[in-house]
Amino acid sequence: MLIDRKRIEEVAAVIAPYVRVTPVLTLSGADFGLAPFSLTLKLELLQHSGSFKSRGAFANLLLRPLPAVGVAAASGGNHGVAVAYAAMRLGVKAKIFVPTVASPDKVQRIRAYGADLAIVGDRYADALAASQAWIAETGALAVHAFDQVETLLGQGTLGMELASQAPALDTVLVAVGGGGLIGGLAGWYAGHTRVIGVEPELAPTLTEALEAGRPVDAPAGGIAADSLAPRRVGELMFPIARAHVARVALVSDAEIRRAQDALWQTARIAAEPGGAAALAALLSGVYVPAPGERVGVVVCGGNTTAVNFGDP
Repeated sequence: MLIDRKRIEEVAAVIAPYVRVTPVLTLSGADFGLAPFSLTLKLELLQHSGSFKSRGAFANLLLRPLPAVGVAAASGGNHGVAVAYAAMRLGVKAKIFVPTVASPDKVQRIRAYGADLAIVGDRYADALAASQAWIAETGALAVHAFDQVETLLGQGTLGMELASQAPALDTVLVAVGGGGLIGGLAGWYAGHTRVIGVEPELAPTLTEALEAGRPVDAPAGGIAADSLAPRRVGELMFPIARAHVARVALVSDAEIRRAQDALWQTARIAAEPGGAAALAALLSGVYVPAPGERVGVVVCGGNTTAVNFGDP
């Protein structure tokens, strides 16, 4: 298997000097108006560049040969920020392609890290096509946001870290876009801990892939379109998800916004929509823990300038 504990541990050792060990916060479901149960938030929004994507970005840049022309990446936002940050840290040239739905905060951070930025098209698929043309023309190294072995292994280090911080978890809820994060986590846990995917109703990429038996094009809209709407999940993560993801829950934009607000009001955690999606599954009731169940939720991104989230 390409993504397993041994390989994730090896990658963790390589990227350790460049990524943060992000903290966990243990609460009760009652803090969010739910039945009491043990709730552990993995605060990956405190990672360098504001999301878990730095793990996969550093894995790519440290494990693969780098051409003189540098690296190129397409992103809804966070992956581009992470690749720009990793390239800056390592002294590598980076060209980042994002669509118009990328948030102003993410665009500003990419530029602040010194990458060459191109804003192309309305969706991630448009930015991906433009990046592929650039790579074919220049020979730059493609750093894929989710469908790359090194990306999956890097994201899997979050699972390894969470397992050491909260070893007794029964279930981990994680947002799904292209599937790099859930693929890495499911590769680490591999059935030892239940992994639940959470997707926006308007971007059901893994849901539709599982129904079809393969990655297929799905709608790519909604409030979290800059992080959870790549059109389809990756080919590499799909067999991992089919084997080790227990189920996928769908949440509405209103429920994601409510989860953003709840994180802020309850714990002063300012998460972006994609970062709050996993918690939305609990608050909306589409995932209800069993009595005594110990639940982990990955708060995976915080690249937002909004603080007073309010009602949708």
